[in-house]
Amino acid sequence: MITGSCLCGGVRFEIRKAVGPFELCHCRRCRKVSGSAFLAGVYVRSDDFRLVAGKDLISTYEAPILRNPPAYRVSFCSRCSSPVPNPAPNSEWCEIPAGLLDDDPELKPDKHIFVELKAPWFEIADQLPQYDLPALLELGR
Repeated sequence: MITGSCLCGGVRFEIRKAVGPFELCHCRRCRKVSGSAFLAGVYVRSDDFRLVAGKDLISTYEAPILRNPPAYRVSFCSRCSSPVPNPAPNSEWCEIPAGLLDDDPELKPDKHIFVELKAPWFEIADQLPQYDLPALLELGR
């Protein structure tokens, strides 16, 4: 079992297994949510996610649609403001902000996405594949 929590520990969760992808997203919204050059997100099946504590602390914000649905949905702890996982109802997948994990998910990042929107002050220095929006659309994302 892999555990995780927000900064204050009020929102705690467990996941049975992280299956990926493990993406480093450089879109403007993810940069703003993370306060960093990118958001590191690990995907798990919603059935493998269990909220242990803090449901009452989770707030959700749905930003307006920019191009196509769905809207950008972000959940966060109302006490410490950490982004937290909050699977959408009936969703097969749940994205976990990787920085919340207390344990090794036994996965490594596998790609950078929305690289055309990356922060101008950040240089990607690894050898991971890099995808821009047109490439993601070709992949069916």
